[in-house]
Amino acid sequence: MTTKVLNVWWDSRVVGQFTQDRHGDIAFQYSEAWLGDQNTPSLSASLPKRSEQFSRRECRPFFGGLLPEESQRLIAAQALGISPGNDFALLDRLGGDVAGALQLLQEGEIPSDVIMDTGIHPTPLDDAGIVRILDALPNRPLLAGEDGLRLSLAGAQSKVPVVLVDGRIALPLPGRPTTHILKPPIARFKGTTENEAFVMNLAAGIGLDAAPVEAISVEGRPFLLVERYDRVRDKIGIMRRVHQEDFCQALGVPPENKYASEGGPTFKDCFELLRRVSARPATDIAKLLDAAIFNLIVGNADAHGKNYSILYDEHGPRMAPLYDLLSTVAYPDLSPKMAMRIGNRATLAEMDADGWKTFAKDAGIGFALVRRRISEMCDAIMKQAGDVSAIIQSDRAAVAELPESVRHRATLVSLSVR
Repeated sequence: MTTKVLNVWWDSRVVGQFTQDRHGDIAFQYSEAWLGDQNTPSLSASLPKRSEQFSRRECRPFFGGLLPEESQRLIAAQALGISPGNDFALLDRLGGDVAGALQLLQEGEIPSDVIMDTGIHPTPLDDAGIVRILDALPNRPLLAGEDGLRLSLAGAQSKVPVVLVDGRIALPLPGRPTTHILKPPIARFKGTTENEAFVMNLAAGIGLDAAPVEAISVEGRPFLLVERYDRVRDKIGIMRRVHQEDFCQALGVPPENKYASEGGPTFKDCFELLRRVSARPATDIAKLLDAAIFNLIVGNADAHGKNYSILYDEHGPRMAPLYDLLSTVAYPDLSPKMAMRIGNRATLAEMDADGWKTFAKDAGIGFALVRRRISEMCDAIMKQAGDVSAIIQSDRAAVAELPESVRHRATLVSLSVR
C-alpha cells in the first residue's frame, strides 16, 4: 500500500500535501513553491511555515478540526462506509468545501474556482426540497454521500452548508463555495432554532460582531439560516473563500479536547493567542472580553475553544464574528458549568468580584475596564432583550421566557462585580 495524498489548495495554489502512510499515520508538508513565496501565509498559527514535515501529533488538531464531531462524525462515517477515526478518509470524502479558504483534493483534481465560470447556477429548492434535506440530515450529516457534494463543518450539531440563489436556498454545485449554513433544531431540546436566533440577534443588537442569522419555518419545520463570514463576493461578483481557523486549531488542541477541563483552551490561552496572532490585538482582546461577559449573561455554558475563531482576511488576522451562541441554561439537562471558567468560577452562582479580578488578571486587562464593560453590557441587554425577541418569526412562543431569563441573569452579573 502506497502513501495516500490529498493536495491542500488555497484558492488557485497548492499549500502542501496532507498524507496518510501505509500504517495509517497522517502528516502534512508545505510545498516548496509555497515556502519559497514570502507573501504566502501559514496554514495555521499552529503550523508555521517550515520545510520539515509535520507529524500526526502536530497536524491533526488543524486537519481533524475541519471535520464534524461526536455523533455527527460517527453517523457521517457510517453513511460513507469508512472508519469514524480515519481523518484522512473523512477529508477525502468531505473536504471539498470546509471552514476557511481550503479545499482538499486528490492528485490530478483542480478546484472548480480555477476553471472558467460556466455561468451555471444551482437550482433553488422548493419547500418540499428543504424538508427532504431536514429529513435526511439525522441519518446523513452534511448530506455525506450525496452525489457531487463534499462538504465539511466542525461541530457536534447537525447542519449543512448551502448557497442562496436570488434569496432562495440551494445545494451548491460541486466544488463551489457555499454561502450559508442550514441548521435544523436539536431534536433533544425544545426551541433551539429560536433560542439561537434570539441570542445571536441579541449579540448583534448590543453591538457585538456576530454572524447574521434568521429563524425560518417551512411546512411547520423550523431551521436556522446562518450567513458564512468566511465567504466574500469579489469585485466582479465571484464568491471567494476566506481563511479561518478556530482557537483549538490555532493552539494545536485536538477537537476531542476542546473543553478547558479536558486540556482545551482557557481564557488565558485565548487572550494570549490574540496578542500573538492578531493584527489589531487591542481591538480583538476587547471583543473576546465582551464575548465572555455576554455568554455568562445569556447563559451560554458551551462556549469552548472551537466556538471562537480567527479570520485571515485582507485586514490581517482578527477575531472572527461570534457564532453558535445558545442559551444552554434554558435546558436543565445540560450542565450550567461554563466550558471556560471565568476567573476560576464555573457558574454564575459562583461569580463574585474576586472571580472577576482573577479573570481580568488572566486576560491582562485592568479590572476597572472589565467592571465598566459588565455594567454597560448588562444595561444594553436589559434594554434590548424584549425588542429582539419580537423579531423571531418562526415560533415566538419558543423564546417567550428567554428575555426575562436573560434580564434576570444580567442583574445577577451586574451584582457579581460589586
